Amino acid sequence: WHKVLFDRGHVSTPEPFRKLVNQGMILGEAELTGYRDEAGEWVSAREVADGNVEAGEPARIHKPSRRAVAAVSLEADAVEKQGDSFVLKERPEIVVESRAFKMSKARGNVVNPDEVVETYSADALRLYEMFMGPLEQVKPWSMSGVEGVYRFLGRVWRMFVDERADDVRLDAAVREATATDEQLRILHRTIKAVTDDIEKLSFNTAISRMMEFTNELTRQEVRPRSILEPFTLLLSPFAPHLAEELWSLLGHDQTLAYEPWPEYDPALLVENEIEVPVQVNGKLRGKVKVSTDADQATIEQAARADETIARQLEGKQVIKAIVVPGRLVNFVVR
Repeated sequence: WHKVLFDRGHVSTPEPFRKLVNQGMILGEAELTGYRDEAGEWVSAREVADGNVEAGEPARIHKPSRRAVAAVSLEADAVEKQGDSFVLKERPEIVVESRAFKMSKARGNVVNPDEVVETYSADALRLYEMFMGPLEQVKPWSMSGVEGVYRFLGRVWRMFVDERADDVRLDAAVREATATDEQLRILHRTIKAVTDDIEKLSFNTAISRMMEFTNELTRQEVRPRSILEPFTLLLSPFAPHLAEELWSLLGHDQTLAYEPWPEYDPALLVENEIEVPVQVNGKLRGKVKVSTDADQATIEQAARADETIARQLEGKQVIKAIVVPGRLVNFVVR
């Protein structure tokens, strides 16, 4: 239809889309397999190989001993992640084979989205599908991952709502207050990052940015409405049901669907202060916050005034103070 309209001169482009993006396949949950030899001892999956059946060897063998091994299906709670591999919890030196297969009824690894929605909510399902990884990559499903984003949504809810109250009401920390410079920087960094990530279809990193925002704001004793309202709008494409609830709790009678997208102020992205590591004889002992344009003398003075550093220097002779502006301070003492 678009091409017909183009031929008739009603639209200006021959194609309705600017580019094609192929979504990666979602595999079933990883299947965990351990191996035991003929004596019943566990062997590492890295030492298991296909045997030479024509020469009379078993189909799967333990390479060092050339003995037959049997595959054992394992539950997720029997293993733990170690680097890029899974290992037995009881025997961390035993590497377990982890493979994910295409979802199919034959393998019994199909996930019913209705059950996920019933247990965790539609927002959690929607959010996890976007958080799994880059859109184009093949990714294995993980119920623990669903639980993780469900807990994140719970943290967002508690950032707004007083859970100790008998009814649903805003937390006392949510106020009509003037936002601090730091709160404004956190908000505008988040707006820029989420906006840019959505444009690139990098939904997983956009969600990570909102997680960072939530962690920062939850620690604040005062959470200004002027900070939380734009964040609610950022969250709405990812978790629309929760965002609508929060928008209503913030006192709005109309849906947020027609609200303009938040815009960031480039001036508020600039850091006025930086953290500088402070070392004593080359060992990190603390960090101090200083102005981004602080000179060497100011940085050294701030480091000496820090309580933790002052205790480290107490009773010692400072032979030299090495100050690299914006990078580090190192006191050489004896």
